[in-house]
Amino acid sequence: MAISPDVLTIDGDQECERIAGILRSQMRRLNRRGLVIAVSGGIDSSVVAGLCAGALGPQRCYALLLPECDSSQQTLELSRSVVECFEIPYGVEDITPMLEGVRCYQRRDEAIRRVVPEFGPGWRSKIVLPSVGDKGTYNLFSVVVQSPEGTTIKRRLPLDEYLQIVAATNFKQRTRKMLEYYHADRLNYAVAGTSNRLEYDQGFFVKNGDGAADVKPIAHLYKTQVYMLAQSLGVPEAVRRRPPTTDTYSLQQGQDEFYFSLPYREMDLCLYAKNNGISARDLAPVIGLSREQVDRVFADIEHKRRTTWALHCPPLLVDHVAEIEGSAAALGA
Repeated sequence: MAISPDVLTIDGDQECERIAGILRSQMRRLNRRGLVIAVSGGIDSSVVAGLCAGALGPQRCYALLLPECDSSQQTLELSRSVVECFEIPYGVEDITPMLEGVRCYQRRDEAIRRVVPEFGPGWRSKIVLPSVGDKGTYNLFSVVVQSPEGTTIKRRLPLDEYLQIVAATNFKQRTRKMLEYYHADRLNYAVAGTSNRLEYDQGFFVKNGDGAADVKPIAHLYKTQVYMLAQSLGVPEAVRRRPPTTDTYSLQQGQDEFYFSLPYREMDLCLYAKNNGISARDLAPVIGLSREQVDRVFADIEHKRRTTWALHCPPLLVDHVAEIEGSAAALGA
C-alpha cells in the first residue's frame, strides 16, 4: 500500500471549526462556564488555547503559566506570546517552592548521585533513550549530566534509579494539574488537556498529572496535524518554530530522545502506518529508514501500548455501581 506524508494532511480551518462546536457541546454537558488551559509555550498547549478561545471566546478561558527552576528561559516568553495573541486572561505561578516542599529536586538528585557520585549543585541533567538507528542496543535509559564547567557524563541507569528520577520528576506535572483544578473549581470551569494523538496513544503523560483533564481537544490529532491547526489559528511563529521539548529536565531534551523512537514527523507516519496496516517495507523508503529499523519502531509502539494501558484506566472497582454507571451512560460519558 502506498504511503506519503500527505496522508496526514487535513483542512485546518475546517477541523478548528469542528472542534469548536464539539467543545461548546461538551461544556453544556459538563455544566461548566469555561476552560482552564496550562500554556507551556509548546505547540500542543498553544493550539488548545487557540481552540478554546475560538470556541468559547477568550473571556471564558483562563490560561496558567507554570514555570519552575528547570524550565527553559524561553518558556515564559513564548507562553505569554500565546495568551496575548488569543487575548486570554492568565496568571503566572512559579511552582518551584511547591516542588522544593515535596523534595522533588532532592529525591531526583539523590538517585542521580548513586549513578554519578560527582553530581552536585550547579550541575544539570536529563535522561535519554538510544536512537532507533543504534543497532544492537536495548531500549534502556541513561542519565546525562553536565558540570558547571561544561563536562558531560553519560551513564546507564539501573532500574531503581530510573524509577526514582521519573517518580520525583512527575511531581512537576501533578503540581501543575493541582493548580489547574484549583482555578477550574474557583471559576466553575473545566480543565482542557493538551495531549496529541502520539502522546495519548503511546502513554506519554503522567497519570493524575498532564494526563488528567475534563476535555482533550487534540487527542485524536497526529502532531503533524496539530501544526496544521497552529497555522490556521495563527499561533505565534516563534512557537511554531520551537522544536518539541519535554521542558522538564534542566538540560535541553527533545521528546524523541526521551521517549519516542524518532522525531515527530517520522513517528507520526509510523503510528499512522501501524494503525492502517501499512507494512514496514512500504514505509521504510518514505521516512529514510531501513525495514529493520521500522520494524523496531512498530515493536516499540506495541510495547508502549502494552505497558502504559493502565494510564488510561479509571480506578478499577471490585463490583459494579449500577446507579452511577447508568447516570454516566445516560449523559453520554
